[in-house]
Amino acid sequence: MKSFQELLASSAETHGHLCPGQAVGVRMAMLGCRLVGLDDPSSQKQIKKIIVYVEMDRCAADAVAHVTGVKLGRRSLKFMDYGIMAATFIRLDTGKAFRIISTEESRDLTAVYAPEVDDKSAQQVAAYCKMPDAVLFRVQNVYLHLNPWDLPGPTRRKATCSRCGQVVRDHREVTEDGKILCRPCSKGCYFSHPREIIWPEMNWAPSPV
Repeated sequence: MKSFQELLASSAETHGHLCPGQAVGVRMAMLGCRLVGLDDPSSQKQIKKIIVYVEMDRCAADAVAHVTGVKLGRRSLKFMDYGIMAATFIRLDTGKAFRIISTEESRDLTAVYAPEVDDKSAQQVAAYCKMPDAVLFRVQNVYLHLNPWDLPGPTRRKATCSRCGQVVRDHREVTEDGKILCRPCSKGCYFSHPREIIWPEMNWAPSPV
């Protein structure tokens, strides 16, 4: 695995800026990989051996994904909307899994580890680059039950919503009163009142290369 400084620099470039979350996320991912025994998780040999669950949609999540190489489209990155600065790393061929949580105490200790820095954000970055893992994180050995339809690979199941006709993949359909429904047609959805529209230049397509 590359050095912390190399990973922090490339992660910040990919993310768009250097911030405290980048420092925490890179450290979190490096520790997670060490704990599950992967030294080059984004390589061809190891890329299919890891799944990461992130529990926040903040800067640290981008850093974790950058270091580990996990992606939503590869089904190796899972987002759990808990609002907690934490991530769980599971190695698929061994089943070993560790949940790493950023401590609140680390935020209170930034002035202790980087007293020479006045700016709050810069002080946090500097401190998180120095703190021992034991100060920055809590670690839990956990067990994850992975359903086959949650694993990377081709689509394992398709179902059709009985109400709108939408095809639902990977066992994400809902059954209500014996009827198969997509989640938007079932209870609860992040949008409401959908209606089909037409739009300007709707027949546009890319030009052949």
